[in-house]
Amino acid sequence: MGRTRIKKKVVTKATDLPLQHASPLKTPSIPSLLEKAQSLIIECNYDLAQRFVRRVLEQQPRNTQAKEILGVALLETGEIDAAKEAFLSLLPPNPDASSPPPPSAHLYLAQLSDDDPRLALQHYQAAIDILSAQLKGKERATDEGGKSDEVELKTNIVRALVGQVEIWMDPTYDLCFEPNAERTCEDLLALALQTDPGNPEALQALSSVRMSQQRPEDAKECLEKAWSAWKNMDPDDPNLPPIPSRLSLVKLFIEMSLFTPALLVLHGIMASDDQEVEAWYLEGWCFFLMSEQAQENGGTLDELTWQELAKDARDCLETCQVLHRNEEHPDLPLLGHVEELIAKLDKLGIASSPGDDVEDEGDWEDLDVSDSEDSDGDVEMT
Repeated sequence: MGRTRIKKKVVTKATDLPLQHASPLKTPSIPSLLEKAQSLIIECNYDLAQRFVRRVLEQQPRNTQAKEILGVALLETGEIDAAKEAFLSLLPPNPDASSPPPPSAHLYLAQLSDDDPRLALQHYQAAIDILSAQLKGKERATDEGGKSDEVELKTNIVRALVGQVEIWMDPTYDLCFEPNAERTCEDLLALALQTDPGNPEALQALSSVRMSQQRPEDAKECLEKAWSAWKNMDPDDPNLPPIPSRLSLVKLFIEMSLFTPALLVLHGIMASDDQEVEAWYLEGWCFFLMSEQAQENGGTLDELTWQELAKDARDCLETCQVLHRNEEHPDLPLLGHVEELIAKLDKLGIASSPGDDVEDEGDWEDLDVSDSEDSDGDVEMT
């Protein structure tokens, strides 16, 4: 497992100088505060990010970027209602909302509206409309500098369309039983692939639809096309699909008994985040199924005995169990399945590997925000 990272306190350059030569402290600029808050979000230091961004809002209460960063930080720390309020403040009829509002606010609210699927669909559609208008503007522009922006817009449009498909297909909602559900999903995915041909997330969603239609060969073809688009990328490549999309791909691979590619995708995920609870669960589930298949095929699979595969399964599942507890992960059915699988391994006589205990993660060291900038204009902390 990765070592716990401790943020070191940084001493400003001014403290290294004799007192009589120290220059007066300057108030950090708004751009430098926002840049620091954004970097802290990337580092998953959400509490400190909030402190920076609230400094911005004290000076500029209507700052759109600050409100969005605040919403993300609140969301990541589990303050769901406060996060919703932050994102809603970016949309009409709020008098401070920009025109058009940031599409990201609609995208976040769509994901936070799981108790109201039709409202979620409306937020996704609002985001698609704004993004599509921005894309048309980029396509009319002749400067090459907007090319990367155009790619990002297409990617976000596709993700919003796929988000709508997932809502229509979700069996926990009544929408999936409506007569037009299948046709709607087909139309949404056709639009996604028209917007960005070969987009792996759209192909992956289409594969899921094909599985629900009992068309496994077509599903497998879509899945292979989706994976081939990024399977050779480095783990830190920004063009990789987000981890939730890759986890969904793993589930489809496992459903089709394609265990080797499932494990390869999981290893890539863990190279980016070895504390991902669902990744450990899926790896354990994958090894468990491989062990069962090995027993059915004479005791081995890919030159590994069923006992070796079962032991790998147990190690992964126990790691998942510890991480689930430490992180207070909300997915209780996942934990229930993990415990069920471990109980089955117990009956098979599969014991834990020695020395594989997962250490509890340490807390980030508390840091204070200073009112200073260094000579380059960067915000420093003491």
